[in-house]
Amino acid sequence: MRQPLHLVDVFARERYAGNQLAVVTDASDLDDAEMQALAAEIDFSETTYVETDADAGPQADGTWPVRIFTPEAEIPFAGHPTLGTAHVIQEHLADGEPDEVVLDLDVGEVPVGVRESAEGVETLWMTQRPPTFGDELAHADLAAVLGLNTAALDGDYPVQVVSTGLPTVVVPLADRDALERVDVDRAVYDAVTGEREAKNVLAFAPDPRDDANDFAVRVFAPHYGVPEDPATGSSNGCLAAYLVRHEFGGREPDDRGQVTFDARVEQGYEMDRPSLVHLEARTNEE
Repeated sequence: MRQPLHLVDVFARERYAGNQLAVVTDASDLDDAEMQALAAEIDFSETTYVETDADAGPQADGTWPVRIFTPEAEIPFAGHPTLGTAHVIQEHLADGEPDEVVLDLDVGEVPVGVRESAEGVETLWMTQRPPTFGDELAHADLAAVLGLNTAALDGDYPVQVVSTGLPTVVVPLADRDALERVDVDRAVYDAVTGEREAKNVLAFAPDPRDDANDFAVRVFAPHYGVPEDPATGSSNGCLAAYLVRHEFGGREPDDRGQVTFDARVEQGYEMDRPSLVHLEARTNEE
């Protein structure tokens, strides 16, 4: 049986930019080995599979079952596959192009909704799982992973594991020059990540190329067969949580005691796949 295949550029402002995604629909007849083999053959950062029969629509609870594969392994959650797959579902599978669809992922249900700007531009936004904050790692260790000296990291903030579904090591750098000089040492990367669940490494700097943006980011995930990713929604979600948690840049709580961050993040320039990711995060009332 043939399965429809959709190619999507996610986090892109023009064609042939952003992060590429392959979305296979009507995938209920494919087994795990076939899904993994196809993801390896396509060799994008991720390939997704919508596990519904043709014309069947969503599950009884209204959600759409989706699985996500890198070239090396299945993963429970990733950002650009979630958004890109939601777009395909809205445009090609769901009745009436709904303003929101809910994906049933291994990490749980993730809603994706449409927002329209004052200029009439529609964007997709997903609500990630509440973050968890893990170990703080030595700056020297992550400097070695990134092929930098320790002074290239921002010593005022920690290197920390954060997860909203797919754990990420968040690394603050002093400036974009350091970000552009990153050259991952695979042997050191393997030694540092080791038995840790966190295999994504996000390095960020607060001086982006475009003055309209707030941060420049690079993400590396060699463990998953992704030496570098041009746009990473899951890891940027972890970054958003990190920025709020550590009141980055001197951000202070408002009158209600909440810290908020609304930010624009640029990524993928070093790969000639320029991408733009919008972040919103805030502490809860507790």
